[in-house]
Amino acid sequence: MNVEGGTTRRYDNRRRASTAADTGRRILEATRDLFAERPLSDITLIAVADHAGVTVQTVIRRFGDRSGLIDATVEHAAAQVMAQRDAAPVGNVPAAVDNLLEHYETTGALVLKMLAEEETSPAVAEMTETGRRLHRRWCERVFAPFLEGEFLPDGADRDRRLAQFVALCDVYTWKLLRLDAGLSRDQVALSLTEMLESFTRRP
Repeated sequence: MNVEGGTTRRYDNRRRASTAADTGRRILEATRDLFAERPLSDITLIAVADHAGVTVQTVIRRFGDRSGLIDATVEHAAAQVMAQRDAAPVGNVPAAVDNLLEHYETTGALVLKMLAEEETSPAVAEMTETGRRLHRRWCERVFAPFLEGEFLPDGADRDRRLAQFVALCDVYTWKLLRLDAGLSRDQVALSLTEMLESFTRRP
């Protein structure tokens, strides 16, 4: 038995798999970067390949066609967002606000661009709808302790209260405070915390 040869083959297989995974990530990140700069309709396989430093054939071999590439990019981006957003602990308002702002400070501009394009692009509309579902799910998880019992006095409706959390933590609320009003990140954090206080303070 050639142990050395077997070890070499396993190493080569792992290296090829790592290289393939890295290439796939570069292609997905190139697609995302291009979308931050131009309308989705203007993103071509040639542009993605050039930006990623690979051939068009490599992109096609990995993702099939343009539609497959866009779908994979959306899935990749959503997974990254939720990995970051899911780090927020349940019931900790300051930590939730900090987690939210970390997301918006890095990707808020891209999210706003997507929202501006959703009326003219079915593909973008699908992305933004996915984003809305993920955001609602995040609010429902993070603010779960405040959606029951003593935090819903006088028969307050849970769905209405959840909708209020969703609205207060929406990217447009961040835009109004951070971009339009020109508040610093710390001031935005304070503003959001103050607005959330009436719903998260013990009666």
